[in-house]
Amino acid sequence: MKHYRVQVIGGIVLHRSCIAEMSTGEGKTLVATLPVYLNALTGKGVHVITVNDYLARRDSEWMGKLYRWLGLSVGLIVNGIDPRQRKAAYASDVTYGTNNEFGFDYLRDNMVVYKDQMVQRGHYYAIVDEVDSILIDEARTPLIISGKGEDSSSLYQQADAFARTLKMSKVVELDEKEEQDEQVDGDYVVDEKHKTATLTESGIKKAEAYFHVENLSDGANMTLSHHINQAIKAVV
Repeated sequence: MKHYRVQVIGGIVLHRSCIAEMSTGEGKTLVATLPVYLNALTGKGVHVITVNDYLARRDSEWMGKLYRWLGLSVGLIVNGIDPRQRKAAYASDVTYGTNNEFGFDYLRDNMVVYKDQMVQRGHYYAIVDEVDSILIDEARTPLIISGKGEDSSSLYQQADAFARTLKMSKVVELDEKEEQDEQVDGDYVVDEKHKTATLTESGIKKAEAYFHVENLSDGANMTLSHHINQAIKAVV
């Protein structure tokens, strides 16, 4: 089997990182094998991006036979595989997958703490099938990683109840150079000029006793401290 002239030209265009528009029946899938193989020889990895898992799986099976015969390894990224499998697929010479899978893996890699937790390696060369759909239509939908937020409504209610037990003291402007406890008589002080509300030493002790914590300023109690501060501001 031999590539037709139009297929060779298409392969050259793709190798030069340009868009090749080809008519139906001219063998787009076969055209991609030329630049994919050529760039995979560098050992830096090639990504073949398709619009859905079905096409990614089909093309990896069809063309995978050719690449393996030529001595290359082939990987497949589809929805549902674990990070270990993803890392192995990305380590292959040629990796098939969808734009969403590649995109989300890139985002997740930028969220890890340690480098060895990343699944992708360098981004050297990629072939994008149905480029108009992926770069225009699909690109209008942002890739967003989100999760269920913590339910802190109970803590807000507790902080609000605690704030209402405190004694408030107002000052026009708090002098930061002086000890605030010497200026105010209350559990928290409201600076009317700067619109702030701050717990005094008395208020901190009451908070520690109320919420059964040893040190409100400890990093582990940052969330609690934030809720209390928001609660005393709300009372004002």
